[in-house]
Amino acid sequence: MRRSLVLLLVLSLAIIAGEGNSFAAETKQPNVLFIAVDDLNDWVSCLGGHPDCKTPNIDRLASRGMLFTNAHCAAPACNPSRAALMTGLRPSNSGVYLNSQPWRPVMPDAVTLPQHFRNNGYEAVGSGKIFHGGYNDLGSWDDYLKQTGDPSPVPAVLNDPHSRAGTIIWGVLDVEDSEMSDYKMANYAIDYLGKPHEKPFFLACGIYRPHMPWQVPRKYYDMYPLDKIQLPKVPDDDLNDVPPAGVKMAKPTGDHAKILKTDNWRYSVQAYLASIAFADVQVGRVLDALDASPYAKNTIVVLWGDHGWHLGEKHHWRKFSLWEEATRAPLMMVVPGVTRPDLRCSKSVDFMNIYPTLCELCDLPIGGYLDGVSMVSLLRDPDIIWERPALTTHGRLNHALRDNQYRLIRYRDGSEELYDHKTDPMEWKNQADDPRYAEVKQRLAKSFPDKNALDAPHDTKRSGKQNRKKQGQGKKKQQPANK
Repeated sequence: MRRSLVLLLVLSLAIIAGEGNSFAAETKQPNVLFIAVDDLNDWVSCLGGHPDCKTPNIDRLASRGMLFTNAHCAAPACNPSRAALMTGLRPSNSGVYLNSQPWRPVMPDAVTLPQHFRNNGYEAVGSGKIFHGGYNDLGSWDDYLKQTGDPSPVPAVLNDPHSRAGTIIWGVLDVEDSEMSDYKMANYAIDYLGKPHEKPFFLACGIYRPHMPWQVPRKYYDMYPLDKIQLPKVPDDDLNDVPPAGVKMAKPTGDHAKILKTDNWRYSVQAYLASIAFADVQVGRVLDALDASPYAKNTIVVLWGDHGWHLGEKHHWRKFSLWEEATRAPLMMVVPGVTRPDLRCSKSVDFMNIYPTLCELCDLPIGGYLDGVSMVSLLRDPDIIWERPALTTHGRLNHALRDNQYRLIRYRDGSEELYDHKTDPMEWKNQADDPRYAEVKQRLAKSFPDKNALDAPHDTKRSGKQNRKKQGQGKKKQQPANK
């Protein structure tokens, strides 16, 4: 009897100790789950960019905390956007403006976001696309799983005239989700969340779709019957009041002309929506794993898209512009003990603020060299006064400023566009020459960067070379401003 009582006491103490350890895990320095979704624009359901888009998993994450409805990238291209977010340095500060410019050679001493967490006691691990392609910085991570390839469509799909328009490519895949790279990248995060960890962690998961090619399993195409696809509303004269520098970025005689000529607008919108749906499922799988883990109550979740994507608006396709469709992207944050469910913030913010915000939330030092500011005050109260325009840069000396109502674009030749989102949310009417907006332009222009670093050297071996030539950045390599 006495032995039974002793055994019961030992078991009770073990349970209490286990509960204590679990409680300690919940109250220590928070973990970070950092989800990046490539080329994801504002079509997700919670942002209302397309009436038919179905993103239940991204929506449920947004409903748990703060959804920033007016968030903008630092640059409308993968490499400069991600380099800026991950280093805390804007393109105008680093000289990394385009996809073809490796960022680490011109920022050898930059401390990336995962590096900063590692330097302050965290384990930093990740999978998929966080940095851009071959410019991934493996030294930033304790462990990292690179993207793998996806299956190719069968020849009948590849040769279908309704599976491509020029270099915009899509197509149905008759494969299981588990054969896709994004599924495997999500698995890495899921497996990590299912294991015990001695340190707090910074866990990054990069989802590649809806980046092209929009080739995903058939069931996601089936979600969007072709005859019910709604196309973006695009006036025929959408570029008539845009200065030549803006028309040059739009390239209406390129992608858009090919889409129309081949009668592929509806097919391509279907493919983009299908790719978003596939990405949403992968996000949901990771969220389910977090919810089932012991880290659910002590993990900050951040989800962001690296920039927007045009599908015909302004007669333009892809990113690579300074209009709303290219700069606006999803940003949501769930912070235990700080955010409340169903919060929305319409204040203009840009992705440069993510780095210092996570530092403050995790009680890490905030470097004075960072170009962004912490948004913790907005996370607590989205209605506070916030008068800091979001800045987006595409190529040296081309900038857009977006505040809570207006967008001001200024190109390198001095030409401008101004849009009033209160009356013109699709940016159909350029008000830059209207004297009634002179004061608005003057106020916004104060936030254009004083520094415009020289172009970082281009990697001419990569495909970005052609993009650089088309954007008129010049053929000569220039030394960055900090050398």
